[in-house]
Amino acid sequence: MEPKLIFDLHTYQALNYPKKDALMGKVNGVWQGYSMEEFLKTANQLSLGFLEFGIKKGDKIAMITNNRPEWHVTDLAILQIGAINVPIYPNITEDDYSYILNNCEAKLVLVSDKDLLAKITNVQSQCPELKAIYTFNKFPEGKHWSELIIKSDNFSQIDAIKSEIDENDLATLIYTSGTTGRPKGVMISHKNIVSNVLASVERLPCDQNSKSLSFLPLCHVYERMVCYLYIYNGVSIYFAESMETIGENLKEVKPQVFTAVPRLLEKIYDKILAKAGELKGIKRKLFFWALNLGLKYEIHGKSLWYKMQLSLANKLIFSKWREALGGNTLAVASGSAALQPRLARVFLAGQIPVVEGYGLTETAVVISVNCFANDGIRIGTVGRPLSNVQVKIAEDGEILVKGPNIMMGYYKNEEATKAVLTEDGWLHTGDIGEIDSEGFLKITDRKKEIFKTSGGKYIAPQVMENKLKESLFIEQLMVIGEFQKHPAALIQPAFEFLKEYCRKKGIKYESDEAIIKNEEILQRFEEEIEKFNNNVAQFEKIKQFRLTPKVWSIDGGEVTPTLKLRRKVIMEKYKDLVSDIYNKE
Repeated sequence: MEPKLIFDLHTYQALNYPKKDALMGKVNGVWQGYSMEEFLKTANQLSLGFLEFGIKKGDKIAMITNNRPEWHVTDLAILQIGAINVPIYPNITEDDYSYILNNCEAKLVLVSDKDLLAKITNVQSQCPELKAIYTFNKFPEGKHWSELIIKSDNFSQIDAIKSEIDENDLATLIYTSGTTGRPKGVMISHKNIVSNVLASVERLPCDQNSKSLSFLPLCHVYERMVCYLYIYNGVSIYFAESMETIGENLKEVKPQVFTAVPRLLEKIYDKILAKAGELKGIKRKLFFWALNLGLKYEIHGKSLWYKMQLSLANKLIFSKWREALGGNTLAVASGSAALQPRLARVFLAGQIPVVEGYGLTETAVVISVNCFANDGIRIGTVGRPLSNVQVKIAEDGEILVKGPNIMMGYYKNEEATKAVLTEDGWLHTGDIGEIDSEGFLKITDRKKEIFKTSGGKYIAPQVMENKLKESLFIEQLMVIGEFQKHPAALIQPAFEFLKEYCRKKGIKYESDEAIIKNEEILQRFEEEIEKFNNNVAQFEKIKQFRLTPKVWSIDGGEVTPTLKLRRKVIMEKYKDLVSDIYNKE
């Protein structure tokens, strides 16, 4: 029987691929975890505990934790009793935690460590529906999650509840940032996710004999849906200890598949180049010869001479790259932000099968993805759409999507839902794109101003800009960083205020152009930026800024008659400053 509900995917693995290493994590330096049998049994016993706690169908349970086997055990325990899993990032502000927990009316929260326990405890009094907080790590200050587990083998109550759950029922709420600055809860049903899993199977070149390494956040729909795909396909899931240990864990696990964001691939590439910079003589020449070959790589049309050279480069140079990733890689699925074509070329040339895809939280998750079957890779594109997903380009170039994977809407936010979802089911993605003659989708621009860093984090620049402009030193500024490592800012100082400040401090003010280079003034702006950074999530912190010497004006083209920023004009006008920020690093 074809799965219809998320927990059917787990049953499918148990019946067809009863893995001994279904979920694995590293504890005290040793890989250990759950067989599929233990996975299901523990989830069932935890479900009983949730029911005894008073959780009913439709109630919300939040999880705020790092990736670990217990995440999936808890997820299954929540879903199979008709409750709603609300995964939340572990690095947002207490204010956002308070908002999300109140908005979804979470009854129960599970956190991983002491720091998160402290944060949620601090806001608990502001969340009247929140009854208890449990922890995955064990320490005296917290209630351990094992206290919820009821040791029983009678799961008839759970089976009865499972039979009443419909594929169109809400399964999860995933909160994503909006232009207002307040997170929006994306409502995703069982059908949304399962339909996407089943349609993605043909794009995954792995089977029940494969292993995966998981390290992207499970609170994001991307890694979560891919893990469901692994479960359905019988792929063992090994969870990396941390982002810092990925290299070591890849060598230990030797996975056939893992997901990545472009920022991670950039880091791998940068490390390789850094090591190459230390090489001397013939080794150095060979490395850069191979690298230059890789940068010229094309899917089709390669000459016999090029293929011969590339074959040699793979033996001498690129084989070491593959070994660093475990040596067994069949697919590296890159998503959540745009992948630089030069990286795709080099990795594909080196037989590191990086495939780029495209999707949104609202599409749960994959819209399109490159794959090795059916000549399915084109560099610079995000692949062909999945078989059950319709994609069309609107008159203004916006990508519109329709299919069984499209969200139910935004939770308690009908206005925002109507703004992106038409009555006949087409989702406005906010991205501009085109479909080529072979059916490959290409993203060419962003219609909405929200952007992603290369790490896949959403940045809402207007919210940040409005907060930063509370400083008397700042007249205008623009937050930048799309597809870069981190946000930065171009700042037009409040020159009149700055003149007065300099007069009081005895700082010589010769001209606007000169004052923005003054070390004391730059230090003062640094302090203003730090005030902002102290009150935002890690991924929103402004790591670099540059002051601009001219007033941004209507006549200068930097702002519209209604004083909105002309972002493309500013980026072009100050492209040297932008280049200085990111290229220096």
